[in-house]
Amino acid sequence: MVSNALARQTREDSRVRLIDQSPQSVDMTRELLEGLRAPQKSIAPKYFYDEQGSRLFERITRLPEYYLTRTETGILRAVMREVAELVESDVEGRSGKPVLVECGSGSGEKARIVIDGISPQAYLAIDISKEFLVSSCEALSVDYPDLDVYAVCADYSQDWSVSEILDTTAPLLAFFPGSSFGNFEPDEAVTFLARAQRAISGRGSLLIGIDPPKDVSVLEAAYNDSAGVTARFNLNLLTHMNWEFGANFDLSGYRHKAIYNPIQERIEMYLVSQRDQEVRIGGERIFVAKDEVIHTENSYKYSYDRFVNVAQEVGFRCTRHWTDEAGLFSVFLLGA
Repeated sequence: MVSNALARQTREDSRVRLIDQSPQSVDMTRELLEGLRAPQKSIAPKYFYDEQGSRLFERITRLPEYYLTRTETGILRAVMREVAELVESDVEGRSGKPVLVECGSGSGEKARIVIDGISPQAYLAIDISKEFLVSSCEALSVDYPDLDVYAVCADYSQDWSVSEILDTTAPLLAFFPGSSFGNFEPDEAVTFLARAQRAISGRGSLLIGIDPPKDVSVLEAAYNDSAGVTARFNLNLLTHMNWEFGANFDLSGYRHKAIYNPIQERIEMYLVSQRDQEVRIGGERIFVAKDEVIHTENSYKYSYDRFVNVAQEVGFRCTRHWTDEAGLFSVFLLGA
């Protein structure tokens, strides 16, 4: 079933196949320096997800203030039988069980709900954090011994193709849960959906989680939890910069800040400098003034109409849409 030489076993006794597409091979140091030299200093949110960052995010998803995960999980459990029927009817002429492709797989907990619902022949988990990706895929493969599991270490915001990994014409269900879609800037969101549409066009659907606008107090509490886990997650970004790229950020010199921007309909996360300081990275020195902020994440909130318009712009059609009773979260099934 594996179509190229990229795949290898993660361990001798593991059923997981690792496809390491070396996302770190991109000149990320140059990308980081460009962000830190800009008038509004920034670090891309994809750098949150080293192994420690991934584990901290999993803790965030279990916090009482963080409504997103438990609400989406409830929706998925309630509608998965319907999803399975819709996915099957949308790919007439294609036989066999589908292939499930999850972008930004994290722990794979939500994927288990989908796996139970559609009984795929294979599961491809795409994530940038290799160590966390492999460990979560190995745990999943133990619980689903008859499922072919592929750990694809790659940047899912770039082009991806199932045919480069699996030699199969089976129907596809791409899965992008959580609020990660909101982390893209509007032009990046269009590009991501266009790439996903090309990857599955004529072969299946995209099941995607979308966080709609809501009361500001609910939104800001979700990103400023009382236990301070989100603050540690934000600051861990600097730890990642230090060990991965040889920077010398002093974590004690920064604090976490998250606010809602009602004009842009997005949460904005920052690291605020507590004093004048200088950072070395890639052989260069970057000055950070007291009270200057480093922008680390946006999380855009999409109304139904806004999201459907973006999806239709790249050739998707909205097959079905579900939400919880309180309207806290939405799940869309898009046909390609």
